[in-house]
Amino acid sequence: MRPIRIALTKGRLEKRSVELFEAIGFDCAQLQNKGRRLILPMEEYEVVLAKANDVITYVEHGACDLGIVGKDTIAEMGSGFYEMLDLGFGKCRFALAGPKNVDFYAGYHERVVASKYPQVARQFFEQKGMDIKIIKIEGSVELAPLLGLAHAIVDIVETGSTLRENGLEIIEEILPISARVIVNMASMKLRREEIERLLADMSVAVQV
Repeated sequence: MRPIRIALTKGRLEKRSVELFEAIGFDCAQLQNKGRRLILPMEEYEVVLAKANDVITYVEHGACDLGIVGKDTIAEMGSGFYEMLDLGFGKCRFALAGPKNVDFYAGYHERVVASKYPQVARQFFEQKGMDIKIIKIEGSVELAPLLGLAHAIVDIVETGSTLRENGLEIIEEILPISARVIVNMASMKLRREEIERLLADMSVAVQV
């Protein structure tokens, strides 16, 4: 049987995840000196480095048993897996933001919202019973209100400084975000003992 495979989101979450594994007591030398390799051994486990969206795909389809990914990606991409653990790092939040001193909710005109996360935006406004036109933006979403393309944006906010520098402010907070552990549904049945042991170790390490 192959080792339990853990998909890590490249970048900041990868760094924090490796620190978590070190806190558990795993030898992470290969992860610290990875070069260009994308599949790396970590004691009895295999670690796969991937983009956030791909972490979800690999776990959903069983190519990896577990994944560490931000709640933002989970909220946008669906739920064909178990969300097991909030690791408490990589914290930020989804927010609705728009130009300062403008009441987004006033009037009866059609509202246009720009976002990299159209699903999150759509669900937020559906819960409010509002019909909104959503435009998907890939780059700097703050540009959309400045160029008159949208009345507001739904985006990830960490400190809010980018919003302020572009004359925008938070209208409403939508959802807190942090790194989560997701598990493939079939893996949870077939390798429950191994996975639960790893989850328990991770849970203890994040509380220290």
